[in-house]
Amino acid sequence: MKIALASDHGGFLLKEQVAVYLRQQGIDYRDFGTDSEESVDYPDFALAAAEAVARGECTLGILCCGTGIGVAMVANKVPGIRAANCHDTFSARMSREHNNANVLTLGQRVVGSGLALEVVEAFLRGKYAGGRHACRVEKITAIEQKYCGQGTPGQ
Repeated sequence: MKIALASDHGGFLLKEQVAVYLRQQGIDYRDFGTDSEESVDYPDFALAAAEAVARGECTLGILCCGTGIGVAMVANKVPGIRAANCHDTFSARMSREHNNANVLTLGQRVVGSGLALEVVEAFLRGKYAGGRHACRVEKITAIEQKYCGQGTPGQ
C-alpha cells in the first residue's frame, strides 16, 4: 500500500502528524506538499495527489486542509476518485466499505490530531464490501462518465 498525502497551509500540521503515523505503521507514502504553513492554493496539492491515486501510482490518498471540504471538492473532480470528508471513525470505515472511497479528506480546524489519526486508521483498515453496494458505486462511475469533460450540466 502506498498513500498519496497532501495538504494546504491550513492542513499542514495535520498532514505532518499523519505522515508520522504512516511511518510508525510502516506504510509507504508520497508527500505532494505543501511543506509549510505559508499560504498556498489547496487545489494545486489536492489535484496532484488525487491524480496519483487515479493513475494507480498510489493505492489511496489522504488530503488535509482547514475543513477537508475544499480538498474533497478538488479530488472528486478527478475521474476515478471517490473522496470522503470524514471526521469520525464510523464514517471513515463506511466510506471504504460501502462507497469504495479511495481518498480521505480531513479538516485540521475541525478534528483534533488524536481523533484524526483514529479516522485515518479506520479508513486504511476499511475494506470495500462490494455486493449490494457495487451497483451504487457503479452508478457513481456512470454519472462521472456522463459528465466528465462536458462542463456543467445544462450548459
